[in-house]
Amino acid sequence: MTQHQHTDALVTGLNQQSLAQLPSHVDTPTYDRSAVKAGIVHIGVGGFHRAHQAVYVNELLKTPGSEQWGICGVGLLEGNRGLRDILKQQDYLYTLTVRHPDGTIDNKVIGSMIDFLFAPEDKQAVINKLAHSDTKIVSLTITEGGYNFNPATGEFDYSNPDIINDINNPNDPITAFGYITAALKLRKEQGLGAFTVQSCDNIQHNGNVTRKMLLAFATEQDKDLSEWIEQNVSFPNAMVDRITPVSKKSDIDYVVDAYGVSDEWPITCESFTQWVIEDTFSDSRPNWDVVGAQFVTDVTPYETMKIRLLNAGHSVLGLLGSIHGYSTIDETVSDELFATYLRAFMDKEVTPNLEPLEGIDLESYKDTLIERFANPNIKDSLARICSESSAKLPKFLIATINENLVQGRDVSLATLVIATWCLYSDKGLSENGEQLEIQDAMHKELNSYAQETQTSPIAFLKLTSLFGKLEHNETFTAEYKKSIAALYAPNSKVKAIMKNVLEQKSN
Repeated sequence: MTQHQHTDALVTGLNQQSLAQLPSHVDTPTYDRSAVKAGIVHIGVGGFHRAHQAVYVNELLKTPGSEQWGICGVGLLEGNRGLRDILKQQDYLYTLTVRHPDGTIDNKVIGSMIDFLFAPEDKQAVINKLAHSDTKIVSLTITEGGYNFNPATGEFDYSNPDIINDINNPNDPITAFGYITAALKLRKEQGLGAFTVQSCDNIQHNGNVTRKMLLAFATEQDKDLSEWIEQNVSFPNAMVDRITPVSKKSDIDYVVDAYGVSDEWPITCESFTQWVIEDTFSDSRPNWDVVGAQFVTDVTPYETMKIRLLNAGHSVLGLLGSIHGYSTIDETVSDELFATYLRAFMDKEVTPNLEPLEGIDLESYKDTLIERFANPNIKDSLARICSESSAKLPKFLIATINENLVQGRDVSLATLVIATWCLYSDKGLSENGEQLEIQDAMHKELNSYAQETQTSPIAFLKLTSLFGKLEHNETFTAEYKKSIAALYAPNSKVKAIMKNVLEQKSN
């Protein structure tokens, strides 16, 4: 059926019944979804989860004997209501459009999610589901901010009003920690074993962070329970990777054309996917290694490589590209100067801090990253990349700066990115005068500090919750002041500044 043949009368909604009418080129669930049980409860059902973990589970469910590993999604926020309504209407099915760099497209329908609970409507139902004996894994994609730690100290933030609520009202939780703790308390009382808590977020040592934060919360709420959690609950570290842009109307239109059905919240992603998991689980676990994941004893070097190269690389392109006036990652890295700057940053400021990694050719990995970023079929917006930079940059970029300063290495490339973040937070405009779409939980604070830059060049660095002691490092501040002076000069152009930094770097 071609696009021109589609009319509203012909196009039906995606659901279990309409699967039968899909074209043969669409990969659909071949397993009996009615026999699938939810062994995994996933909190924070966003685009990345639906392009990553849910896809691994979908492939595994095609293997006989895996039907206990379906997913029940959970939305904790009022903003999840629309997604819940759409998924329920679609029998929890959704389309996945996998776009390769060469233009090839894989069309899939993912069926691994079999239910979705909306916490604001029934909190107890969520607690009961987490506590159910079928639940072996509670997984999370709640973004960096959802882990409730101070970015500078890494310690739990007890001042968060939602956390204060959850500590004082164990049966009326708001946060993921409140729900998980309430469910573990039920498991303990009922004599059931613990489930695994599995972070799938882009955070270094994500399992260790989750463990530390949950124990900090639980200790404040119930000391005995906290000790039980410490002894019984596993928090495997993992490295996750797949570029997944925000869904757009053009993705919905594509599905109508390619599938002959309408999906109100489709997912588009790149073809590359990676998942490296420490094999430490409280209970049984899925055989994800059968479908491409990798179980290891120590994930640290893998996640460090990925966070410092891919995630930091995204931020380098995102901030510099936004100020220049670009709008997507592929557009930015297709500019030779930006690609050269990014590669120099990866080679000269990141690679010296990375350990050799068995099975990974670092030069090839960096080549692949640039190829992935340049994929013209993945229109990943710079606004998405730059969102919540306050939660990302301390781990992705500032950690690299600190390590290089300790070793006496040059930090000029990364420093320009931090100075650009200051300008981005201060003015919120590209060089073309276009308003930038800024989404950051700390934006007011960032803006307040950045606005003082004209009178005090290092004012932005005084936000110590993000920058720690960088304002007192003379090597860094000297470089930072140079970048600020160049960026804030009348009629300054970020590309000319980048070129100048690269020339100085090569001398």
